[in-house]
Amino acid sequence: MKVLRVHITGWVSSFRNPLFISGFQPTLPLPPLSTLYGILTAAKGEWVTPHDAAVGFVFQSNGNGIDLETVYEFDGTLSPNSNINKRQSKLGSSKVLYSMRLNPNIKKREFLVAPQLYLYTPEMWLKEAFERPHYPLLLGRSSDLATVESIKEIELENRSETTYQNTILPFPDPQLHGQMLTLPTHFTAEIPRRPCGIRAYHLVTEQIKYQGEVLHDPEKDWGVYLHKRIPGDFTVPIEKPVNKNYEVPDVIGKQIPLFDL
Repeated sequence: MKVLRVHITGWVSSFRNPLFISGFQPTLPLPPLSTLYGILTAAKGEWVTPHDAAVGFVFQSNGNGIDLETVYEFDGTLSPNSNINKRQSKLGSSKVLYSMRLNPNIKKREFLVAPQLYLYTPEMWLKEAFERPHYPLLLGRSSDLATVESIKEIELENRSETTYQNTILPFPDPQLHGQMLTLPTHFTAEIPRRPCGIRAYHLVTEQIKYQGEVLHDPEKDWGVYLHKRIPGDFTVPIEKPVNKNYEVPDVIGKQIPLFDL
């Protein structure tokens, strides 16, 4: 199979663990698919989802560390019945105020050092996007800037056995073991973001011999699992007025089931 192999590097990266909401923020050892589709979207300058492109990856890093970062916590959302609006109403004002108070705080966040992402996709139309990315590419947070080191067209071999490591594969699979986590594939465009395509994945960090119909990168000598495209279109509301009640509008599109039926 002919694919693009895009080598992306950075200084640091951090991928939020959905099991931790507050306090210490550990990083996932591997990026979720939502990070990959975020990179594709930034490079293309248009929303790219699993309906548009199949992807696979191998991710490596040289250790980890812990950083202190400033976060801003939302507090005291103003509603039509808030005290401020009641006072405004008594003064004869018909204007309703909507705002939020932001309280600064300091938290510890884990990060990965010298990350390297090898992104695979059979969608050749993405080559031009990576040659001239529309927006900055990120490996996690908005400060985790990434650079495209190389873009290469290669041929993945069809084999009956390979070795998977430093990638994620769908759960369940009797040949796989290790950490399992439920992760999204992508997010909607409107704010607040809404996770889509949620399902369980194996996070494969150790070498695992795998037998079956597999794809293998002969140059790197590792297995590549391509997460297939989802049939059909996925429409996302890009420009919509802000809903003052922060209600998320419905999004049309077929989602990935938790288990293949």
